Amino acid sequence: MFEQSQIQEFKEAFSCIDQNRNGIIDKSDLRETYAQLGKVNVKDEDLDAMLSEGKGAINFTVFLTLFGEKLNGTDPEDTILNAFKLFDPHGTGSINKDEFKRLLMTQADKFSEEEVEQTFAVTPIDVAGNLDYKSLCYIITHGDEKED
Repeated sequence: MFEQSQIQEFKEAFSCIDQNRNGIIDKSDLRETYAQLGKVNVKDEDLDAMLSEGKGAINFTVFLTLFGEKLNGTDPEDTILNAFKLFDPHGTGSINKDEFKRLLMTQADKFSEEEVEQTFAVTPIDVAGNLDYKSLCYIITHGDEKED
């Protein structure tokens, strides 16, 4: 996801935020970091909202993952999976390819034919024409192992 030099930069940033040097970013660390930047009246609910993005204690690994998600512009895997589940009322883990193509080309940020084909090129599709959206979610959030 990141090059070694980027990881080192994130480690330095993490160390700056982890004011008490316990390896975990908590509310007091965030409050102190904001104070050092000149903002002293940060609301508890704002700090809580930041911490809740980690879904638990924010150690360096979680910190790096959060930055990866933000920088790559993707939602967390469970968010994408839940969106796909709306099109899978029977909970099969797959969606009909033709129906999915129609939705991609006619709804919201409409895909072009070429964009749909690029999506299908990395998407597992069975012989019945159903796409495995759980695998597609993984590819969206972690990349396609064939890209390397």
